[in-house]
Amino acid sequence: MPQTAARLLLPVLALAPGACDRQAGNPAPLKVETPATFPQQPSTIVVPLTAPLSSVAATLDREVPRELYRIDEMRPGCVPEKRVDIGIAKLKVVPRLSCRIVGRVTRGAIRLSGRGDTLAIDMPVNAVIRAEKVGGFAGATATGSAMVHATAKLAVDRSWSPTATVDIRYDWTRPPGIDVLGQRVEFTSKADEKLRPIVAKLERTLPRELAKLRLRQQLDDLWARGFATLSLNKANPPAWMRVTPQRLGFGGYRVIGDRLQMTLAADAITETFVGDRPDPIAPTPLPPPSSTVGPNRLKFFIPVLADYRELEPVVARALKRLAAKGISLPNIGPVDAEFGKVTVYATSDNHLAVGVKAKVSKHGSSAFSTKGEVWLTAVPYNDEGSQVLRARDIRIAGDTDSRTVDLLLMLFGDTGVQETIRAGLTHDFAGDYAKLLADVRREIGNRREGDFVFQVSVDEVRNGRIAVTGQGLFLPVEASGRATIAYRPRG
Repeated sequence: MPQTAARLLLPVLALAPGACDRQAGNPAPLKVETPATFPQQPSTIVVPLTAPLSSVAATLDREVPRELYRIDEMRPGCVPEKRVDIGIAKLKVVPRLSCRIVGRVTRGAIRLSGRGDTLAIDMPVNAVIRAEKVGGFAGATATGSAMVHATAKLAVDRSWSPTATVDIRYDWTRPPGIDVLGQRVEFTSKADEKLRPIVAKLERTLPRELAKLRLRQQLDDLWARGFATLSLNKANPPAWMRVTPQRLGFGGYRVIGDRLQMTLAADAITETFVGDRPDPIAPTPLPPPSSTVGPNRLKFFIPVLADYRELEPVVARALKRLAAKGISLPNIGPVDAEFGKVTVYATSDNHLAVGVKAKVSKHGSSAFSTKGEVWLTAVPYNDEGSQVLRARDIRIAGDTDSRTVDLLLMLFGDTGVQETIRAGLTHDFAGDYAKLLADVRREIGNRREGDFVFQVSVDEVRNGRIAVTGQGLFLPVEASGRATIAYRPRG
């Protein structure tokens, strides 16, 4: 039979008496229930551990004794002899005198300061030394003062123990000495002899005292706390971000104001999950410090969801409005159409399946009607950076090129009906997008885990392409910002 004749015969067959109130339709497409998945994102979380400089100074104060040393000894050449040149000879006017030296050298409060990566240590030293029994003359007391200056470059070794490279010097601002018979007797060398080993001790003491700040214990706790699951959104949809640390880099010590800060950077994997809270990952042991420290950048996904049930009533209302206006089919003419329940779900190849229950008959002749459920497929999409969902390639699901195309399938093959369905599937995510971003900022902006506080700022977001999943239509939003884990003990 010629194809033209076959096309003219199809409407007649569709309206034949045998078609009266007949059930029709096409099989439903395969339903896909695959959940949404998101790629893992590499991130770097900055971890500042701080301690007041006063705490470090207090530990040094406890270690270094206030009295640095005592002196009590006889000195045979306390005052050298003095001669006067009278031309023919030098006349001894003051003989070489011995004396007994007694005294003590003490220190004042240790002060810490610094700038950038250099810690400065200042320790005032005071000397009170008395020379007694100077050749039978009355004794005299000498006082002096010095300032010990030390600069330290701090680091950590492979076991996270503090190390220090210390450069130490000291200056006598007023050297200890006395005047005896018109001669100045200084005791700087004797004070130096005792002071040098005390000063050198600071290089050994400083790392040990820094260790008393419980750095390793804090790091062990911090590393374990870093394996965290944070709520991105409590509902619609419930979403979670799981953080899995990979490395911990040492970024150095810095003196900031009156605080000593150790900056670390945790390289981590961040994963987004939708639905139930994901299983936690068991913490691994604290690794040695990494030699590289990346920029403070946190990256993760925020899933914006359009539940398919939200689309169904929109499509149903649009079809009912179309039916109220009246529909005319090619080669058939006006028809009476009734549209019922609409079902939308995910099917294969990133398509939507749209099922519509309907009844259609020739206008004015309800004796010849067809009813049933017709299934169509559509491809959802959005423009780059747009939060508006649209649909294209609306078509009847399955093979409809059969010998008999019933009136119901002809109805849904009509471009006007398909355009109405396409328009009904249009959805603007902008409101959901803005609300979810606000919820995420509230949920993860400031979160305490024991003595550590997670602080996250989201400063850049961009949405990707619409994804069809078993849980709904997802607009994946990639968020980036900055994150810190700060040590803040309660109380």
